[in-house]
Amino acid sequence: MKKEMNKTAPNVHLKEKKRELEGGILQSQVPTMDLTLNKESEDSTTPFIVFHILSVSTLNQTVCWSNRQLKTDRRKLAAKIGIFYLVFYGVLAALFAICMWVFFQTLDPRIPKWQLDHSIIGTSPGLGFRPMPPEENVESTLIWYKATDEQNYRHWTQSLETFLEVYRKPGLTPGRGQNIYNCDYDKPPGRGQVCNVDVKNWVPCTQENKFNYHKSAPCVFVKLNKIYNWIPEFYNDTDRLPDKMPADLKQYIHELKMNNQTAMLNTVWVSCEGENPADKENLGGIKYYPTRGFPGYFYPYENSEGYLSPIIAINFERPTTGILINIECRAWARNIQHDRHERVGMVHFELMID
Repeated sequence: MKKEMNKTAPNVHLKEKKRELEGGILQSQVPTMDLTLNKESEDSTTPFIVFHILSVSTLNQTVCWSNRQLKTDRRKLAAKIGIFYLVFYGVLAALFAICMWVFFQTLDPRIPKWQLDHSIIGTSPGLGFRPMPPEENVESTLIWYKATDEQNYRHWTQSLETFLEVYRKPGLTPGRGQNIYNCDYDKPPGRGQVCNVDVKNWVPCTQENKFNYHKSAPCVFVKLNKIYNWIPEFYNDTDRLPDKMPADLKQYIHELKMNNQTAMLNTVWVSCEGENPADKENLGGIKYYPTRGFPGYFYPYENSEGYLSPIIAINFERPTTGILINIECRAWARNIQHDRHERVGMVHFELMID
């Protein structure tokens, strides 16, 4: 009896499975599987279904693992590329820094490698003037203002104040003015020393006097451009003065010689005059402060600490108002050439006072 019951139970179990399979319960989970069973295959149906489900699950896990592995490999590759370029550009930067260091070891911070004839500047310095026009008119050389309006000429006086500040306060120079000395023709500076330029007593061309702009008799400052190790060849022989030198300057040089002030002949002379006959007529009288040129004891320029370029103030005493006046200033030495086109050895500007 027990044996018959044991034989009947599996058959009942298989029949129930068959009905479930025919009802589509497992068909939705395994759509590709043929669920047609016969009596001979009833005993092997359940193991096959379980094996197939496990195979699909394993395949899904394998695909997920492959995707994660691919992302990991991509990150590693990107990291390797980033490290490569970091090292590559780091080495390039180091090589560039080494080359620049070697290059700068060949340079002297105070002494230029190319000087005088071997330099771009050459051996003939030019002149510069102050005050300069506003920045929006940077190409202009016109000094134009209304003498009765302080706000109108404020730009010009303020520009001069800024330019002369380092002359008024030598402590603003590199070295705080410790090597600046009061020089003279018979007291030239020693090695490493520089000469003072005292602009405080150049009346009427002083800050307190508004540089005489309010009196329609303005002051314009000129300076000689610096050329390292340039030594001027002075016109100190009254018998060998150039023909183009203005007559009033020739007379001034003759008077110095007659008064036995021969030391002062070692000067880079400066002359200013109207460019054309009409300009000369409208320009009026001119005075120079503190002297008629740049004293020779300022040269040669050796880029010493705290060096102040020599300057002179030019006071136009009675220029005609309401008229544009073309003015040209020249520096005079045997080794200074004059070229209007290149502006070598001279400077040009215009003056107009309303």
